[in-house]
Amino acid sequence: MKVLWRPVIGLEIHVQLASLSKIFCSCSTDYIGAEPNIHVCPVCLGLPGALPVLNKRVVELGIRAALALSCTIQNKTVFHRKNYFYPDLPKAYQISQYDLPLAVEGELFISSGGGLKRIRITRLHLEEDAGKLVHSASDGRLEGSDHSFVDYNRGGVPLAEIVSEPDLSSPAEAREYIARIRQLVRHLGVSDGDMERGSLRVDANISMKKTSGDTGEVLLWGERAEIKNMNSLKAVERALDYEIRRQTNLLAEGQTLFRQTRHWNDAEGVTTAMRSKEGADDYRYFPDPDIPPIFIPESLTESIRASLPELPWIREERFRKEYALPLADIEILTESLPLAEYFEECVRKGASPVRCSNWVRTEVLRGMREKGCSIEAFPVSPEDLAELLIPIEKGEFSTTVAREVFNSMLEGRSLAESIEAADAASGGLSGSALEDMVRSVLASQPDVAAEILSGRDTAGKKEKFLAGLVMREARGQADPKEVARLLSLFLKEG
Repeated sequence: MKVLWRPVIGLEIHVQLASLSKIFCSCSTDYIGAEPNIHVCPVCLGLPGALPVLNKRVVELGIRAALALSCTIQNKTVFHRKNYFYPDLPKAYQISQYDLPLAVEGELFISSGGGLKRIRITRLHLEEDAGKLVHSASDGRLEGSDHSFVDYNRGGVPLAEIVSEPDLSSPAEAREYIARIRQLVRHLGVSDGDMERGSLRVDANISMKKTSGDTGEVLLWGERAEIKNMNSLKAVERALDYEIRRQTNLLAEGQTLFRQTRHWNDAEGVTTAMRSKEGADDYRYFPDPDIPPIFIPESLTESIRASLPELPWIREERFRKEYALPLADIEILTESLPLAEYFEECVRKGASPVRCSNWVRTEVLRGMREKGCSIEAFPVSPEDLAELLIPIEKGEFSTTVAREVFNSMLEGRSLAESIEAADAASGGLSGSALEDMVRSVLASQPDVAAEILSGRDTAGKKEKFLAGLVMREARGQADPKEVARLLSLFLKEG
Protein backbone atom coordinates (compact mmCIF):
# COMPACT_ATOMS: atom_id res chain seq x y z
CA MET A 1 0.00 0.00 0.00
CA LYS A 2 1.28 3.45 -0.92
CA VAL A 3 1.51 5.81 2.03
CA LEU A 4 1.98 9.58 2.19
CA TRP A 5 3.55 11.62 4.96
CA ARG A 6 2.04 15.09 5.28
CA PRO A 7 3.12 17.87 7.66
CA VAL A 8 0.49 19.63 9.74
CA ILE A 9 1.69 23.09 10.77
CA GLY A 10 0.27 25.82 12.97
CA LEU A 11 2.08 29.06 13.80
CA GLU A 12 2.16 31.42 16.77
CA ILE A 13 3.44 34.82 15.66
CA HIS A 14 4.48 37.31 18.33
CA VAL A 15 4.28 40.90 17.09
CA GLN A 16 5.74 43.74 19.12
CA LEU A 17 3.21 46.57 19.01
CA ALA A 18 4.31 50.08 18.07
CA SER A 19 3.47 51.90 21.30
CA LEU A 20 5.89 54.36 22.85
CA SER A 21 5.50 52.90 26.33
CA LYS A 22 5.18 49.39 27.70
CA ILE A 23 1.90 47.54 28.12
CA PHE A 24 1.50 48.00 31.89
CA CYS A 25 3.83 50.91 32.76
CA SER A 26 5.25 54.12 31.31
CA CYS A 27 8.76 52.78 30.58
CA SER A 28 10.05 53.35 27.04
CA THR A 29 9.79 50.54 24.49
CA ASP A 30 12.88 51.83 22.66
CA TYR A 31 15.24 49.15 23.94
CA ILE A 32 17.29 48.49 20.76
CA GLY A 33 20.84 49.69 21.38
CA ALA A 34 19.98 51.05 24.82
CA GLU A 35 22.23 50.49 27.82
CA PRO A 36 21.02 47.32 29.58
CA ASN A 37 18.42 47.64 32.31
CA ILE A 38 17.72 51.37 32.08
CA HIS A 39 14.13 51.20 30.73
CA VAL A 40 12.77 49.44 33.81
CA CYS A 41 10.63 50.28 36.81
CA PRO A 42 9.02 48.48 39.77
CA VAL A 43 6.02 47.50 37.60
CA CYS A 44 7.87 45.80 34.72
CA LEU A 45 10.35 44.28 37.16
CA GLY A 46 7.49 42.87 39.21
CA LEU A 47 8.60 44.35 42.52
CA PRO A 48 6.30 43.85 45.53
CA GLY A 49 3.46 46.36 45.73
CA ALA A 50 3.78 47.59 42.15
CA LEU A 51 0.48 47.67 40.27
CA PRO A 52 0.10 47.35 36.47
CA VAL A 53 -2.03 49.84 34.50
CA LEU A 54 -3.13 48.81 31.00
CA ASN A 55 -1.92 50.99 28.10
CA LYS A 56 -5.00 51.96 26.03
CA ARG A 57 -2.93 52.40 22.88
CA VAL A 58 -1.89 48.75 23.03
CA VAL A 59 -5.52 47.65 23.04
CA GLU A 60 -6.29 49.90 20.07
CA LEU A 61 -3.36 48.50 18.07
CA GLY A 62 -4.44 44.95 18.90
CA ILE A 63 -8.00 45.67 17.72
CA ARG A 64 -6.64 47.26 14.54
CA ALA A 65 -4.65 44.13 13.64
CA ALA A 66 -7.48 41.80 14.61
CA LEU A 67 -10.06 43.61 12.46
CA ALA A 68 -7.74 43.47 9.44
CA LEU A 69 -7.56 39.71 9.99
CA SER A 70 -11.38 39.50 10.00
CA CYS A 71 -11.44 38.53 13.68
CA THR A 72 -14.38 39.03 16.01
CA ILE A 73 -13.53 41.50 18.78
CA GLN A 74 -14.75 40.19 22.13
CA ASN A 75 -16.73 42.65 24.21
CA LYS A 76 -15.07 41.38 27.39
CA THR A 77 -11.42 40.38 27.65
CA VAL A 78 -9.42 39.29 30.69
CA PHE A 79 -5.69 39.23 31.51
CA HIS A 80 -4.30 36.13 33.22
CA ARG A 81 -1.08 35.23 34.94
CA LYS A 82 0.84 32.53 33.09
CA ASN A 83 3.17 31.05 35.69
CA TYR A 84 6.60 29.68 34.84
CA PHE A 85 10.15 30.36 35.91
CA TYR A 86 12.74 31.58 33.42
CA PRO A 87 15.66 33.94 34.08
CA ASP A 88 14.36 36.66 31.73
CA LEU A 89 10.93 36.73 33.41
CA PRO A 90 11.48 38.71 36.64
CA LYS A 91 8.00 38.12 38.11
CA ALA A 92 8.16 34.34 37.44
CA TYR A 93 4.86 34.82 35.60
CA GLN A 94 3.83 36.53 32.40
CA ILE A 95 0.70 38.67 32.12
CA SER A 96 -1.09 37.24 29.10
CA GLN A 97 -4.60 36.24 28.05
CA TYR A 98 -6.08 32.77 28.27
CA ASP A 99 -9.73 31.84 27.72
CA LEU A 100 -11.04 35.36 27.02
CA PRO A 101 -8.62 36.80 24.46
CA LEU A 102 -9.06 40.14 22.71
CA ALA A 103 -10.18 38.61 19.38
CA VAL A 104 -11.12 35.24 17.89
CA GLU A 105 -11.99 33.44 14.64
CA GLY A 106 -10.16 35.33 11.90
CA GLU A 107 -8.66 34.37 8.57
CA LEU A 108 -5.87 35.19 6.14
CA PHE A 109 -5.49 34.05 2.55
CA ILE A 110 -2.14 33.00 1.09
CA SER A 111 -1.02 31.95 -2.38
CA SER A 112 -0.77 28.19 -2.72
CA GLY A 113 -0.90 25.82 -5.67
CA GLY A 114 -1.70 28.57 -8.15
CA GLY A 115 -4.68 29.80 -6.14
CA LEU A 116 -5.64 31.15 -2.73
CA LYS A 117 -5.70 29.11 0.48
CA ARG A 118 -7.62 30.17 3.59
CA ILE A 119 -5.68 29.97 6.84
CA ARG A 120 -7.94 30.16 9.87
CA ILE A 121 -6.80 32.27 12.80
CA THR A 122 -7.79 30.96 16.18
CA ARG A 123 -7.15 34.06 18.25
CA LEU A 124 -5.24 37.27 18.73
CA HIS A 125 -4.38 38.05 22.31
CA LEU A 126 -2.27 40.64 24.12
CA GLU A 127 0.59 39.97 26.48
CA GLU A 128 3.86 41.35 27.77
CA ASP A 129 7.24 40.43 26.32
CA ALA A 130 9.96 38.91 28.48
CA GLY A 131 13.46 40.27 28.99
CA LYS A 132 16.38 39.13 26.87
CA LEU A 133 19.26 36.80 27.68
CA VAL A 134 22.65 37.98 26.43
CA HIS A 135 24.91 34.94 26.00
CA SER A 136 28.65 35.01 26.55
CA ALA A 137 29.67 33.13 23.38
CA SER A 138 31.54 35.27 20.85
CA ASP A 139 28.76 34.87 18.27
CA GLY A 140 26.05 35.66 20.83
CA ARG A 141 24.40 32.24 20.55
CA LEU A 142 23.32 29.97 23.38
CA GLU A 143 25.51 27.15 22.11
CA GLY A 144 29.05 27.48 23.44
CA SER A 145 28.15 29.98 26.18
CA ASP A 146 29.31 29.33 29.72
CA HIS A 147 27.16 32.09 31.24
CA SER A 148 24.46 34.58 30.27
CA PHE A 149 23.41 38.06 31.34
CA VAL A 150 19.83 39.33 31.57
CA ASP A 151 18.67 42.63 30.07
CA TYR A 152 15.16 43.52 31.31
CA ASN A 153 14.66 46.52 28.97
CA ARG A 154 12.44 44.40 26.71
CA GLY A 155 10.38 43.05 29.60
CA GLY A 156 6.87 44.51 29.43
CA VAL A 157 7.05 45.55 25.76
CA PRO A 158 3.53 44.89 24.36
CA LEU A 159 2.94 41.87 22.15
CA ALA A 160 0.04 40.69 20.04
CA GLU A 161 0.20 36.93 19.64
CA ILE A 162 -1.53 35.69 16.48
CA VAL A 163 -2.33 31.98 16.66
CA SER A 164 -3.30 30.07 13.52
CA GLU A 165 -5.18 26.82 13.18
CA PRO A 166 -2.99 23.93 11.89
CA ASP A 167 -3.99 24.71 8.28
CA LEU A 168 -0.48 25.05 6.82
CA SER A 169 0.87 22.02 5.02
CA SER A 170 4.40 22.95 3.92
CA PRO A 171 7.34 25.13 4.94
CA ALA A 172 6.72 27.27 1.83
CA GLU A 173 3.14 27.95 2.96
CA ALA A 174 4.40 28.84 6.43
CA ARG A 175 6.86 31.30 4.92
CA GLU A 176 4.13 32.89 2.78
CA TYR A 177 1.79 33.20 5.78
CA ILE A 178 4.43 34.87 7.95
CA ALA A 179 5.37 37.25 5.12
CA ARG A 180 1.70 38.20 4.77
CA ILE A 181 1.33 38.85 8.51
CA ARG A 182 4.50 40.97 8.47
CA GLN A 183 3.26 42.93 5.46
CA LEU A 184 -0.09 43.50 7.15
CA VAL A 185 1.24 44.78 10.49
CA ARG A 186 3.61 47.12 8.66
CA HIS A 187 0.82 48.36 6.41
CA LEU A 188 -1.39 49.06 9.42
CA GLY A 189 1.36 50.81 11.37
CA VAL A 190 0.82 48.26 14.13
CA SER A 191 4.48 47.15 14.18
CA ASP A 192 7.66 47.57 12.17
CA GLY A 193 7.67 43.77 11.77
CA ASP A 194 11.48 43.66 11.81
CA MET A 195 12.31 39.99 12.37
CA GLU A 196 16.06 40.55 12.71
CA ARG A 197 15.50 42.98 15.60
CA GLY A 198 12.97 40.67 17.22
CA SER A 199 9.87 42.76 16.53
CA LEU A 200 8.27 39.70 14.96
CA ARG A 201 9.11 36.21 16.22
CA VAL A 202 7.65 32.85 15.31
CA ASP A 203 6.92 29.63 17.19
CA ALA A 204 5.94 26.72 14.92
CA ASN A 205 3.94 23.66 15.93
CA ILE A 206 4.44 20.73 13.57
CA SER A 207 3.38 17.10 13.46
CA MET A 208 3.39 14.45 10.73
CA LYS A 209 0.32 12.66 9.43
CA LYS A 210 0.62 9.29 7.67
CA THR A 211 -2.20 8.67 5.20
CA SER A 212 -3.16 6.04 2.65
CA GLY A 213 -2.25 7.15 -0.85
CA ASP A 214 -5.27 5.24 -2.16
CA THR A 215 -8.08 6.20 0.22
CA GLY A 216 -6.70 9.20 2.11
CA GLU A 217 -7.39 7.39 5.39
CA VAL A 218 -5.27 8.62 8.31
CA LEU A 219 -3.07 5.70 9.39
CA LEU A 220 -0.94 7.48 11.98
CA TRP A 221 -0.72 10.94 13.48
CA GLY A 222 2.52 11.71 15.27
CA GLU A 223 2.86 13.91 18.35
CA ARG A 224 3.69 17.53 17.67
CA ALA A 225 6.82 19.52 18.45
CA GLU A 226 7.01 23.25 19.03
CA ILE A 227 10.02 25.08 17.60
CA LYS A 228 10.64 28.30 19.50
CA ASN A 229 11.58 31.87 18.66
CA MET A 230 12.65 31.84 15.02
CA ASN A 231 13.38 35.32 13.70
CA SER A 232 13.72 35.04 9.92
CA LEU A 233 11.67 33.60 7.09
CA LYS A 234 14.61 31.47 6.04
CA ALA A 235 15.06 30.10 9.57
CA VAL A 236 11.39 29.09 9.76
CA GLU A 237 11.56 27.31 6.42
CA ARG A 238 14.80 25.50 7.26
CA ALA A 239 13.62 24.50 10.74
CA LEU A 240 10.36 23.05 9.41
CA ASP A 241 12.20 21.20 6.63
CA TYR A 242 14.52 19.65 9.21
CA GLU A 243 11.69 18.75 11.58
CA ILE A 244 9.69 17.11 8.78
CA ARG A 245 12.67 14.85 7.99
CA ARG A 246 13.35 14.11 11.66
CA GLN A 247 9.79 13.22 12.58
CA THR A 248 9.13 11.22 9.41
CA ASN A 249 12.27 9.12 9.86
CA LEU A 250 11.50 8.36 13.51
CA LEU A 251 7.87 7.45 12.84
CA ALA A 252 8.82 5.32 9.82
CA GLU A 253 11.19 3.38 12.11
CA GLY A 254 8.31 2.70 14.53
CA GLN A 255 9.57 5.04 17.24
CA THR A 256 7.27 7.09 19.46
CA LEU A 257 7.41 10.88 19.43
CA PHE A 258 6.80 12.87 22.61
CA ARG A 259 5.41 16.37 22.76
CA GLN A 260 8.43 18.64 23.02
CA THR A 261 9.57 22.22 22.87
CA ARG A 262 12.63 22.39 20.63
CA HIS A 263 15.30 25.00 19.91
CA TRP A 264 16.39 25.87 16.37
CA ASN A 265 20.18 25.98 15.98
CA ASP A 266 20.56 28.05 12.84
CA ALA A 267 24.32 27.53 12.54
CA GLU A 268 24.03 23.73 12.67
CA GLY A 269 20.72 23.54 10.82
CA VAL A 270 19.11 21.28 13.45
CA THR A 271 16.48 21.42 16.19
CA THR A 272 17.38 20.24 19.68
CA ALA A 273 15.12 19.29 22.58
CA MET A 274 14.68 21.99 25.25
CA ARG A 275 11.96 20.52 27.48
CA SER A 276 8.76 18.51 27.39
CA LYS A 277 5.89 20.61 26.09
CA GLU A 278 3.80 22.24 28.80
CA GLY A 279 0.03 22.26 28.79
CA ALA A 280 -2.34 24.88 30.15
CA ASP A 281 -2.46 23.14 33.53
CA ASP A 282 1.31 23.43 33.86
CA TYR A 283 1.08 27.21 33.57
CA ARG A 284 -1.54 27.45 36.36
CA TYR A 285 -3.44 30.25 34.63
CA PHE A 286 -5.63 32.44 36.80
CA PRO A 287 -7.07 35.94 36.25
CA ASP A 288 -4.64 38.66 37.24
CA PRO A 289 -6.11 40.13 40.44
CA ASP A 290 -4.53 43.54 39.77
CA ILE A 291 -6.10 44.04 36.32
CA PRO A 292 -9.90 44.18 36.11
CA PRO A 293 -11.75 42.75 33.09
CA ILE A 294 -11.64 45.00 30.02
CA PHE A 295 -14.91 45.84 28.29
CA ILE A 296 -14.48 46.92 24.66
CA PRO A 297 -17.17 49.42 23.57
CA GLU A 298 -18.71 48.73 20.17
CA SER A 299 -18.10 52.39 19.31
CA LEU A 300 -14.33 51.94 19.77
CA THR A 301 -14.29 48.85 17.54
CA GLU A 302 -16.28 50.61 14.81
CA SER A 303 -14.14 53.77 14.90
CA ILE A 304 -11.00 51.66 14.48
CA ARG A 305 -12.65 49.67 11.69
CA ALA A 306 -13.46 52.92 9.87
CA SER A 307 -9.83 54.05 10.16
CA LEU A 308 -8.35 50.96 8.51
CA PRO A 309 -6.45 51.70 5.30
CA GLU A 310 -6.80 49.76 2.06
CA LEU A 311 -5.46 46.31 2.92
CA PRO A 312 -2.22 45.29 1.17
CA TRP A 313 -3.66 42.44 -0.92
CA ILE A 314 -6.45 44.71 -2.18
CA ARG A 315 -3.88 47.38 -3.02
CA GLU A 316 -1.73 44.78 -4.80
CA GLU A 317 -4.60 43.83 -7.08
CA ARG A 318 -5.37 47.48 -7.78
CA PHE A 319 -1.74 48.24 -8.63
CA ARG A 320 -1.74 45.29 -11.01
CA LYS A 321 -4.87 46.49 -12.80
CA GLU A 322 -4.28 50.26 -12.75
CA TYR A 323 -0.53 50.44 -13.32
CA ALA A 324 0.29 47.14 -15.11
CA LEU A 325 3.33 46.63 -12.87
CA PRO A 326 5.19 43.31 -12.50
CA LEU A 327 4.31 41.29 -9.40
CA ALA A 328 7.87 41.63 -8.04
CA ASP A 329 7.55 45.44 -8.17
CA ILE A 330 4.12 45.38 -6.52
CA GLU A 331 5.33 43.21 -3.63
CA ILE A 332 8.06 45.73 -2.80
CA LEU A 333 5.86 48.81 -3.21
CA THR A 334 3.11 47.43 -0.97
CA GLU A 335 5.39 46.13 1.78
CA SER A 336 4.47 49.21 3.82
CA LEU A 337 1.64 51.72 3.54
CA PRO A 338 3.88 54.84 3.57
CA LEU A 339 5.98 53.48 0.68
CA ALA A 340 2.87 52.60 -1.33
CA GLU A 341 1.44 56.07 -0.71
CA TYR A 342 4.75 57.71 -1.70
CA PHE A 343 4.67 55.83 -5.02
CA GLU A 344 1.05 56.70 -5.72
CA GLU A 345 1.52 60.39 -4.91
CA CYS A 346 4.43 60.51 -7.34
CA VAL A 347 2.21 58.95 -10.04
CA ARG A 348 -0.63 61.35 -9.24
CA LYS A 349 1.76 64.24 -9.88
CA GLY A 350 2.32 62.99 -13.43
CA ALA A 351 5.18 60.48 -13.33
CA SER A 352 4.95 57.31 -15.41
CA PRO A 353 3.97 54.39 -13.09
CA VAL A 354 6.64 52.09 -14.53
CA ARG A 355 9.44 54.66 -14.30
CA CYS A 356 8.28 55.77 -10.87
CA SER A 357 8.24 52.15 -9.67
CA ASN A 358 11.78 51.61 -10.97
CA TRP A 359 13.06 54.71 -9.19
CA VAL A 360 11.29 53.96 -5.90
CA ARG A 361 12.59 50.37 -5.87
CA THR A 362 16.15 51.43 -6.67
CA GLU A 363 17.08 55.05 -5.97
CA VAL A 364 14.57 55.80 -3.22
CA LEU A 365 15.22 52.61 -1.26
CA ARG A 366 18.97 53.10 -1.74
CA GLY A 367 18.68 56.63 -0.40
CA MET A 368 16.67 55.41 2.60
CA ARG A 369 19.37 52.85 3.42
CA GLU A 370 22.17 55.40 3.08
CA LYS A 371 20.35 57.99 5.17
CA GLY A 372 19.05 55.42 7.66
CA CYS A 373 15.63 57.05 7.51
CA SER A 374 12.04 56.03 6.91
CA ILE A 375 10.10 57.01 3.81
CA GLU A 376 8.18 59.53 5.94
CA ALA A 377 11.45 61.36 6.69
CA PHE A 378 12.90 60.95 3.19
CA PRO A 379 14.37 64.27 1.94
CA VAL A 380 12.98 63.94 -1.62
CA SER A 381 9.23 64.46 -1.69
CA PRO A 382 7.08 62.46 -4.14
CA GLU A 383 6.16 65.76 -5.82
CA ASP A 384 9.83 66.58 -6.46
CA LEU A 385 10.55 63.06 -7.66
CA ALA A 386 7.70 63.39 -10.17
CA GLU A 387 9.11 66.73 -11.39
CA LEU A 388 12.43 64.97 -11.91
CA LEU A 389 10.99 61.95 -13.73
CA ILE A 390 8.60 63.72 -16.11
CA PRO A 391 11.42 65.36 -18.18
CA ILE A 392 13.14 61.97 -18.50
CA GLU A 393 9.94 60.54 -19.96
CA LYS A 394 9.80 63.44 -22.45
CA GLY A 395 13.44 62.97 -23.44
CA GLU A 396 14.41 66.34 -22.02
CA PHE A 397 16.62 64.90 -19.30
CA SER A 398 19.06 62.00 -19.38
CA THR A 399 18.86 59.35 -16.65
CA THR A 400 22.46 60.10 -15.70
CA VAL A 401 21.71 63.77 -15.12
CA ALA A 402 18.55 62.86 -13.22
CA ARG A 403 20.51 60.60 -10.86
CA GLU A 404 22.99 63.40 -10.12
CA VAL A 405 20.11 65.79 -9.44
CA PHE A 406 18.47 63.16 -7.21
CA ASN A 407 21.70 62.60 -5.25
CA SER A 408 21.97 66.34 -4.73
CA MET A 409 18.40 66.43 -3.43
CA LEU A 410 19.29 63.66 -0.99
CA GLU A 411 21.69 66.12 0.61
CA GLY A 412 18.83 68.51 1.31
CA ARG A 413 19.03 70.81 -1.73
CA SER A 414 15.87 71.86 -3.53
CA LEU A 415 15.09 70.58 -7.01
CA ALA A 416 16.10 73.90 -8.60
CA GLU A 417 19.35 74.04 -6.62
CA SER A 418 20.13 70.44 -7.53
CA ILE A 419 19.61 71.08 -11.25
CA GLU A 420 21.93 74.09 -11.04
CA ALA A 421 24.52 71.97 -9.23
CA ALA A 422 24.29 69.28 -11.91
CA ASP A 423 24.71 71.90 -14.64
CA ALA A 424 27.77 73.27 -12.87
CA ALA A 425 29.22 69.77 -12.48
CA SER A 426 28.76 69.20 -16.19
CA GLY A 427 31.33 71.88 -16.92
CA GLY A 428 28.74 74.15 -18.57
CA LEU A 429 27.78 71.66 -21.27
CA SER A 430 25.50 74.01 -23.08
CA GLY A 431 26.10 76.80 -25.54
CA SER A 432 29.62 76.99 -26.94
CA ALA A 433 30.98 74.21 -24.70
CA LEU A 434 28.46 71.73 -26.05
CA GLU A 435 28.97 72.96 -29.62
CA ASP A 436 32.72 72.36 -29.32
CA MET A 437 32.09 68.84 -28.04
CA VAL A 438 29.73 68.02 -30.94
CA ARG A 439 32.24 69.35 -33.48
CA SER A 440 35.00 67.30 -31.83
CA VAL A 441 32.97 64.10 -32.10
CA LEU A 442 32.14 64.79 -35.76
CA ALA A 443 35.82 65.41 -36.51
CA SER A 444 36.73 62.07 -34.89
CA GLN A 445 34.19 60.17 -37.02
CA PRO A 446 34.61 61.47 -40.61
CA ASP A 447 33.52 58.18 -42.22
CA VAL A 448 30.29 58.09 -40.23
CA ALA A 449 29.59 61.74 -41.05
CA ALA A 450 30.20 61.08 -44.76
CA GLU A 451 27.78 58.11 -44.71
CA ILE A 452 25.07 60.27 -43.16
CA LEU A 453 25.64 63.06 -45.68
CA SER A 454 25.47 60.59 -48.57
CA GLY A 455 21.90 59.71 -47.59
CA ARG A 456 22.63 56.05 -46.82
CA ASP A 457 21.68 56.39 -43.13
CA THR A 458 17.94 56.18 -43.85
CA ALA A 459 17.09 54.71 -40.43
CA GLY A 460 19.09 57.36 -38.58
CA LYS A 461 21.22 54.75 -36.78
CA LYS A 462 24.50 56.49 -37.55
CA GLU A 463 23.23 59.82 -36.29
CA LYS A 464 22.06 58.12 -33.07
CA PHE A 465 25.52 56.57 -32.82
CA LEU A 466 27.12 60.03 -32.95
CA ALA A 467 24.61 61.38 -30.43
CA GLY A 468 25.54 58.51 -28.11
CA LEU A 469 29.23 59.42 -28.40
CA VAL A 470 28.45 63.03 -27.49
CA MET A 471 26.33 61.98 -24.48
CA ARG A 472 29.07 59.62 -23.31
CA GLU A 473 31.66 62.38 -23.66
CA ALA A 474 29.34 64.69 -21.72
CA ARG A 475 28.75 62.03 -19.05
CA GLY A 476 25.05 62.36 -19.77
CA GLN A 477 25.12 66.00 -18.70
CA ALA A 478 23.68 67.41 -21.94
CA ASP A 479 20.17 67.83 -23.26
CA PRO A 480 19.61 64.99 -25.78
CA LYS A 481 17.36 67.20 -27.93
CA GLU A 482 20.01 69.92 -28.07
CA VAL A 483 22.67 67.37 -29.01
CA ALA A 484 20.48 66.07 -31.86
CA ARG A 485 19.83 69.63 -33.08
CA LEU A 486 23.50 70.54 -33.11
CA LEU A 487 24.49 67.33 -34.90
CA SER A 488 21.91 67.97 -37.62
CA LEU A 489 23.02 71.59 -37.95
CA PHE A 490 26.77 70.86 -38.14
CA LEU A 491 26.29 67.98 -40.56
CA LYS A 492 24.42 70.26 -42.92
CA GLU A 493 27.18 72.83 -42.61
CA GLY A 494 29.63 70.12 -43.65
